[in-house]
Amino acid sequence: MNLKKFLMLVLVLGLLTACAIDEDENTSGNGDNNDAVSGATQVVVEDEASMLEGISEDGAWIIIFEGDLTTDEELVLEGDFTHRDEPARKLALYTQDDDRVIIDQFTLTAPQLTIASENTRLQGGTFVGDVYVEAEGFSIPDGTIDGNVYFASEEVQEAADLDGGTVTGTVEVQ
Repeated sequence: MNLKKFLMLVLVLGLLTACAIDEDENTSGNGDNNDAVSGATQVVVEDEASMLEGISEDGAWIIIFEGDLTTDEELVLEGDFTHRDEPARKLALYTQDDDRVIIDQFTLTAPQLTIASENTRLQGGTFVGDVYVEAEGFSIPDGTIDGNVYFASEEVQEAADLDGGTVTGTVEVQ
């Protein structure tokens, strides 16, 4: 084999190996594509400390609850994460079966929750407290906010979608 063919073979094998590593890193065991830009792709909430780490700037794109949680902390969901090449954060206040049918829903209770991450979903459970939305794209699919929702501006409010859930208090720009 001449030197050019050998070098080409090494280059092709290196490229294929790099592609395989990237694909493995972006796929979870259940086949979902989890392409968070930094930090873990998910955090399973075991206690207040794991929840606070999950919602932090260095947390995860999805924070998965497996039970009710109450805290006296004012919570801030912040950081820039992506899922499927789009900015996203998700507080998953539910568990689901293999067909993605919600089995259990949970309650997160705190004095307030500030949403500072774009395209955040509070999904499938209940947040008890007031929510302050500073980033565009907030939604509550199958979720409930037992409190008020305050938007930082009219633009942020217009970019939100509250139709899929319930808010028991007022919704206004503040």
